[in-house]
Amino acid sequence: MATIKDSVHDHIAVEGVAEDLLDTPAVQRLRRIKQLGTAELVYPSANHTRFEHSLGVYHLATRALEHLGIGGQQAERVRAAAILHDIGHSPFSHNIEGLVARRTGRMHDEVGDLLESGEVARALALHDIDPGRVAGLVAGEGELGQLVSGELDVDRMDYLVRDAHHTGVPYGTIDTGRFVRALRFVGGDLVLAEGNVQTAESLLLARGLMNPVVYNHHVARISKAMLRRATETLLEASAATAEEVRRMDDRDLTVALRECAATAEFARALDTRDLYKRAVWAELADVPDDIVDADHETVREFERDIADHAGVDADDVILDVPSRPKMRESTSRVVVNGEVRKLGSQSTLVKALRRAGREQWRLGVYAPDPLTDRVGGAAENVLGLDLDALVVDVQQGINTTLDEF
Repeated sequence: MATIKDSVHDHIAVEGVAEDLLDTPAVQRLRRIKQLGTAELVYPSANHTRFEHSLGVYHLATRALEHLGIGGQQAERVRAAAILHDIGHSPFSHNIEGLVARRTGRMHDEVGDLLESGEVARALALHDIDPGRVAGLVAGEGELGQLVSGELDVDRMDYLVRDAHHTGVPYGTIDTGRFVRALRFVGGDLVLAEGNVQTAESLLLARGLMNPVVYNHHVARISKAMLRRATETLLEASAATAEEVRRMDDRDLTVALRECAATAEFARALDTRDLYKRAVWAELADVPDDIVDADHETVREFERDIADHAGVDADDVILDVPSRPKMRESTSRVVVNGEVRKLGSQSTLVKALRRAGREQWRLGVYAPDPLTDRVGGAAENVLGLDLDALVVDVQQGINTTLDEF
């Protein structure tokens, strides 16, 4: 058994298959992938890694299994999935995941090919564990897969607390101990036991508050968008393949971007925090549906049109269109008066947080600082926006209280 000191959960005891998986190259690679990608450009202490997060997920999964009374091979498979659940991440975590997935056909939780050979396969075989079943758990398949990837999964419990801890913001704090003790399986669904509506709400609230302050902070979004553009340019220049990028770590990708002539300027800007600025920062209500729902190629066409209208280089315009606001946690199930119900039907907070999510949504158009006015005006025309102001941080005239809900 190995005992590891963790900044969030204190001492974590790692044993069994997880201990044998710990020092495999696939798991150790996670030490070199930042949990929050480029968010350290906003929060300097947010340089924690997918490795420590995976340890936290393993720790919470182990505690949950104990409280649920699940042991033996079933439990070992879940522990293996917990320690391996992030090995499919590309560099800088989610920042370039969509870009890589469009070219490889694999998202980060599709890890079957990574478990079939090498040291990971040998460690699983040593404990008579089927790699395919572990891959299924990582993807959230089956009853126990909900523990690793679901509305009430231990992955979410760990990253909210860990991200809040390392950024220093007070919004992601949840009582993981109570969560774990309250978990139950009812009719094949993972639910929270009677009396835990507020426990479920705390997860929802933590995510709702972390979104605008950390995950969607405008500087974090700008730096992520610049990294995506740089990586796409790297692929278009044939300086690396998508499969190669998928298995790089943060250091590998940074070096590749620096050494490729087509991406060297983006690498310099990210290295020195010489970031683009907001030319447009528009609310959901002001953006036509066809732009909100545009696919990647359409977005690139809009970028080229904006650059042409502004008379600037194509690399000087980045259009950042987030997906429509959604709140997966609102479908979490809780037991109320002996009946399993969705949180959304029991919680006043759900409706309020859904509205907040819509009001916080922003379309971004980014450009080098001297070009923002020119690019902003061109973007307004090309995208058909009718804006009172090109950059809107706070919605005006909204005085909503919980009494309305």
